[in-house]
Amino acid sequence: MGLLLLGAHMSIAGGVSQALDRAASVQSNAVQVFTKNNRQWAGPPINEEDVARWQEQMPALGIQYAVSHASYLINLASPKDDLWAKSRAAQKDELVRAHAYAIPHVVLHPGSHTGAGDDFGIARIAEALNRIHDETPECADTATCLEIMAGQGNVLGRNLEQLRAIIDQVEDKRRVGVCLDTCHAYATGYDIRTAEGYAGFMAEVERWLGLDAVKVWHFNDSKGALGSNLDRHVHIGEGEIGAEGFGHILNDARWDGTAMLLETPKEDTLEEDAMNLARLCALVEDGARIPPGLRSQQGE
Repeated sequence: MGLLLLGAHMSIAGGVSQALDRAASVQSNAVQVFTKNNRQWAGPPINEEDVARWQEQMPALGIQYAVSHASYLINLASPKDDLWAKSRAAQKDELVRAHAYAIPHVVLHPGSHTGAGDDFGIARIAEALNRIHDETPECADTATCLEIMAGQGNVLGRNLEQLRAIIDQVEDKRRVGVCLDTCHAYATGYDIRTAEGYAGFMAEVERWLGLDAVKVWHFNDSKGALGSNLDRHVHIGEGEIGAEGFGHILNDARWDGTAMLLETPKEDTLEEDAMNLARLCALVEDGARIPPGLRSQQGE
């Protein structure tokens, strides 16, 4: 089994590349970022100096993997043509920005059909991605990763079948993948707490997606109970999933090379990230798989 890729979502205050410094400060070797303000539709022009710093600092700081997260404003399932067009343009921009930084994956919340129906929303998302792909052939090595969602209301991606249905309608399968969020999966009804439950979830992943479709994990414990549809992240081991559930994933050789990234609550000191990473490392059965910086902090 290989070295784990562990990290967290980091702030880009001061420039996107500053997230690398923050990731390195907690001894992680993977990171998630926004490539622009996630609460705004439009972003500033790509800063070529920051891109150059990113490309220099990523290997220098030992960051082996990075993923970006698309804006929360984007809704590719919207039945409103103006919002759909605006969302398409925003997701296209997300891919262009990620491509500029050589970030291979962009995590995207699939969107809400707002009452128009699941089939309509699924087709709408796929059509949007197909149009975006046609318009960005230069970004062919940058994939959108549809995130499993907690199952609230009309939000799509509430189960693996829906993610499969979207992917089936995307023409260029190389440009679409999946992000599995532990909190969302648990909140929507997949019980990963026990070895048996995790095995059942993996069987479903194999059935509907195939392991290769999963490009990244989000590691978040869940405040809500199983099937509650509550999207509330809490620290590792302090929620309904519990530490054991994360151990099943960490020690599964099938996820070698797939990053596992925290989106848990934290302050600017990043002390909570350090705490959660230490908790994850304590669950790893083979200490040699722990990233060197985190391993040294464990006294190994």
